[in-house]
Amino acid sequence: MKFEIPEQKKLVHEMTVPIRWGDMDAMNHVNNTLYFRYLEIARIEWMHAIGAAPDPQGEGPVILNAFCNFYKQLEYPGDVRVKMYVSDPGRTTFESWCTLERTDQPGVIYAAGGATTVWVDFPAQKARPLPDWVREIVS
Repeated sequence: MKFEIPEQKKLVHEMTVPIRWGDMDAMNHVNNTLYFRYLEIARIEWMHAIGAAPDPQGEGPVILNAFCNFYKQLEYPGDVRVKMYVSDPGRTTFESWCTLERTDQPGVIYAAGGATTVWVDFPAQKARPLPDWVREIVS
């Protein structure tokens, strides 16, 4: 099965994450929970890069849901190239998508996942409209 990012999604971030020996499980491949960690690392790095890090005393992004589809087993040693895309801004939410590939096998998708993100007023514990500057980035 081949994963393709539809055209309406915009590439916003790329990074490399090393596969650590401790990421492996008893089956000698990267444990499925670590794929979510790789997705999270890219998402958080991107949020910090655009100035959208969560502020517990103010506003910021919160993940509503997350998913990952597994296509091939990642194994140590190696490095994972994470490509992050965004799309579909709503009133308070947007979608993010990532592909995971080994740096020594560019273009071969090992896993793909994503998340729905909602913009939140943390003290009020309520969703807020996406700020215009965030909407511009994710549109």
